[in-house]
Amino acid sequence: MAGPSGTDRPKISYQYALPMSDEELRKKLSPEQYRILRENGTERPFANALWNNKRPGLYVDPISGQPLFASLDKFDSGTGWPSFTQPIDPETILERKDRSHGMLRTEVRSKTSDSHLGHVFDDGPGPTGLRYCINSAALRFVPLEDLEKESYGAFLPLFEKKPPSEDPAAH
Repeated sequence: MAGPSGTDRPKISYQYALPMSDEELRKKLSPEQYRILRENGTERPFANALWNNKRPGLYVDPISGQPLFASLDKFDSGTGWPSFTQPIDPETILERKDRSHGMLRTEVRSKTSDSHLGHVFDDGPGPTGLRYCINSAALRFVPLEDLEKESYGAFLPLFEKKPPSEDPAAH
């Protein structure tokens, strides 16, 4: 169900030494993060850290550090969870059928850490028509002003304003 990603988006591989044991993950993550990321949990809507965050920046996997979503693709879906029209790079996520709770949905997981992020639905706005509904606890927000400091400087061009098209047909 993943939509097309912009061609101007950086493709960077994050090869971190992931904590693999349950004990290491429990030390690294809060109890809520562990429940959501490792036990496929869901946080309450409108009662989470990032649902109404409007600051520019990246949303990264809290285990691996892999950038997953950008604020440029975030929108207010009215659901109470962070919602995005697309991932930065569709290759960073996995989609699986989810038949839990008597519903058929598409689960979204981080490819690098194999962690539950949320679900994707086909009721989002353009250009993809998708709504990636993601748990706040499954993301770590890195503000635009900290991208360079936190080694995400390669993603700064995403946030640069593009000059208006010089094509007269576009006016």
